Amino acid sequence: MGEKLTFSSVVWREAHMYVSWCPDLDIASQGKTVEEALNNLKEAIELYLEDEDAIIPSETSSPIVTAVSVEVRAKTPHSFKSPSS
Repeated sequence: MGEKLTFSSVVWREAHMYVSWCPDLDIASQGKTVEEALNNLKEAIELYLEDEDAIIPSETSSPIVTAVSVEVRAKTPHSFKSPSS
């Protein structure tokens, strides 16, 4: 059995899919559910790490993921386009 590594992941919804991203390795995947997206990301990371040229960070730190609220003036919900649009 090999060494167990832990990497951070971020999941968000885009259209009808969930995108999962590992910022530590800059690897992404997707799925129809959060669970599927994370399972696909895990598989993508495992495949990446099988490559003998894979670069594994010596230290990984968990990012701080939080929400930020801002007040938007003079815009209606229809005039605002989200970055994922």
